[in-house]
Amino acid sequence: CKMKKPAKKKSLADKVNKTKTSSQIKNNPFEVKINRNKFDILGRKSKHDVGLPGVSRSKAINKRKETLLKEFRLKHKSNKFVDRRFGEYDPKMAPEDKILQRFALERQRTQTKKDIYTLNEEEELTHYGQSLAEIEKMTDMVDSDSDSEEKGLLSAELTASNFGGGGLLRKKGGENDEEQNQKLRSRQELIEELILKSKQEKRERQTQKEEAQELTEKLDQEWKSIQSLLAHKTPKGVRKEEPEKPKLDDYDVMVRELGFEMKAQPSEKLKTPEELAKEERERLQSLEADRLRRMLGDVEDNSAQKQSHMSADDLNDGFVLDKEDCKTLSYQDGEWNIIEGREEVEEDEGEEGAEEEEEEEEEEEEEEEESQDGHSDLESDQGSEVEDEEDEGKQEPAEAKKTLSEEERRATQEAAKAELPYTFTAPENFSALKALLDGHTAEEQRLIVERIQKCNHPSLAVGNKAKLEKLFGFLLEYVGELATRTQPELNTLNTLIPQVYALCQLFPGSACTVMQSLLSDGAHSMEESIEGTGRAVFPGLDMLIYLKIIALLFPASDFRHPVTTPAFVYISQALTKCPVTSLESVSAGLVLCCLAVEYVSLSQRFLPELINFLLGLLYLAVPADTCTGNWMVSQFRQQGKASRLLVLSDAEASNSWRMKAIPLTSVHKVTASTNLERDHFRLSVLHTCLDLVKRCTLLYRDLPSYDQIFQPIRTLLAKHVPVQNYPSSLQELHREILEDIPETPSHHPPLVFDKKKPIPLKLLKPKIVQVLDYGKKRGNTKEEKERERLKHKYKNEFKGALRELRKDTRFLAQAKLSDIMSRDAERKRRVKELYGSLATQEGEWKALKKKKRK
Repeated sequence: CKMKKPAKKKSLADKVNKTKTSSQIKNNPFEVKINRNKFDILGRKSKHDVGLPGVSRSKAINKRKETLLKEFRLKHKSNKFVDRRFGEYDPKMAPEDKILQRFALERQRTQTKKDIYTLNEEEELTHYGQSLAEIEKMTDMVDSDSDSEEKGLLSAELTASNFGGGGLLRKKGGENDEEQNQKLRSRQELIEELILKSKQEKRERQTQKEEAQELTEKLDQEWKSIQSLLAHKTPKGVRKEEPEKPKLDDYDVMVRELGFEMKAQPSEKLKTPEELAKEERERLQSLEADRLRRMLGDVEDNSAQKQSHMSADDLNDGFVLDKEDCKTLSYQDGEWNIIEGREEVEEDEGEEGAEEEEEEEEEEEEEEEESQDGHSDLESDQGSEVEDEEDEGKQEPAEAKKTLSEEERRATQEAAKAELPYTFTAPENFSALKALLDGHTAEEQRLIVERIQKCNHPSLAVGNKAKLEKLFGFLLEYVGELATRTQPELNTLNTLIPQVYALCQLFPGSACTVMQSLLSDGAHSMEESIEGTGRAVFPGLDMLIYLKIIALLFPASDFRHPVTTPAFVYISQALTKCPVTSLESVSAGLVLCCLAVEYVSLSQRFLPELINFLLGLLYLAVPADTCTGNWMVSQFRQQGKASRLLVLSDAEASNSWRMKAIPLTSVHKVTASTNLERDHFRLSVLHTCLDLVKRCTLLYRDLPSYDQIFQPIRTLLAKHVPVQNYPSSLQELHREILEDIPETPSHHPPLVFDKKKPIPLKLLKPKIVQVLDYGKKRGNTKEEKERERLKHKYKNEFKGALRELRKDTRFLAQAKLSDIMSRDAERKRRVKELYGSLATQEGEWKALKKKKRK
């Protein structure tokens, strides 16, 4: 038997030959790109086994030439031809139909006139009312009136008939007659006739003008005669009553007022703080220079200060008349009055100087931000003294003027020495500031600090910021020193507080640091006294004033603050650890309570130390035999003399008591010497304590534990405090407090765990998802799969778009380069031709020149 030949193994080339692109491969097999698969997978049909990159590239280039290259050529070009003929872009219409339709539209366009500016043959065209067809017939009528306004000129008829021009526009019959007459006459006769006719026409025009003027004057006179008849009005009795005009509404009146209202004018530019500070310093420096000049006795008259007028003929050679001998004339009471010019000038200059001084004073008062300076009174006093002396000097004879001027000079010097300086340097230490302020009144001290701040504003020099930061600390130290004196100067303190506030607004960081150091020093001293003696002392008046200044300078309603939070802690420690052993300590504790209420007035923060201290003060007013319960807190004594500090020694003292504010000096020493005065002081303390309790009830009304907090105070006021011995105002406060606090506190259920069995969590069956497609995860649900498919498709399209954009850019770059190269080649060709023609000309010229030489 014959053995079969082994089956020939099919190669990849055979597989390619069977594809649709076999015809293209036969043309150029080198353009074929075969994509080999790494693995053969059963059931999968490969779509991209064979590729033709050359064919695809050529197709893409041809397509870009048809689209992209044309757009590039037409870029920045707005003119293009668009064929708007009927049916040009309609492939369904036959050429015969297009021609017939276009012909019908053209006839219709000519029949109907759609535009008023269309020039058709059927319309008659005119020029100044004359038909253009008549004008084109070369005929014209001679009109001599057209030159009526031109005096001394010849008429058009004479000019046309004798000097030529215009003859073409005349009629034929007229031309023949004129030619026959000109043949019969000589030239001299024609000229004489021409002159006579021109003079006659001129005379006629003159007479017509005079007649028109006479008629106009006559008409004016007749109009004046009848004008009075036209303007005649009927008397009021005969005149009909005119209907009253309706009154305008409020809206109409307002609209008319707005129409006449003045429009807003542009205001001047607002000055920056730096510019204001600079102007203020310059003003103070000028005032200080003026004060120093007056101290030295250099007083200039207003007449000398005023600049004299310089004439245009002045030679500027220094020649000045010492005396003005000229006299001025004036007319008074019907007679000539001769007054010496110099005296009148001096009076005028004095009045002008006074007006200028008043204007300067008004400007200074407007520029000051706060109250007026303290030196204004001094200046007014000095001004009045100087004016009195001047008035006296006018009455005295001229011999005593020299002595009076010396006295005035001395008075001016003394007044200038008594004034405060206008400029100050910033003090370097506390002793320097104290030396500046001692010996002056409260208003003068405020003025000194204000001028120090204005002369050393941070925007004026580099080191002024550090100087004013130190000044803030020195000023606080001075405030404390004023408070610790034997007679505290509280008015001075109150005057200096605005300056402290202004410095704090300028430098809040340094002010915060200074206040923190003061609070830390106070707390440290309190801890040292507790460690040394076992008890603390209430803070002095200086520390209380510092706490009040903190409430003014910094916000107390913040949850946390670097200054007010330590102040809260300090007040709480003082109310808790400082024992109450005297009326002075009671006063200090009341001041601390007032400060605490002021601190929490906005935030409504609960301070238990405040409530405990007020409860202890009320216990000090209870007699020993009426209260047996333990109401006291640690800082109050339960036995002894200090436990009954607010008990009245005489019940009749309430009849003569009048409500007065507790002075701050009572923190150091209570000035009451007799028992009656002490009882009055106790009643004032109790009134303040009850007022604080009432304010606390209003503050903490919304707390859930309000009833439990104020229940001890209610029990003490209702059962133990002897209110019947107090004045009516205290009894009224007592009654209002009892009304605000309920008798029985509300009961709240205790906090316990719920006894119910806890509800178990829901146990759900696990969700089992069958994985059908392995490999790359495309999502579990149908929506997720669709979303993933769209994302994949978007990604592919985005990559394809980027690829096409890069190809378009490359194609345009090649087109631009080819254009540049073609332009360069054309330019080189033309230059070469030019050089060739020039060389030919040069050769011909040299040959011609050589030929001539021969």
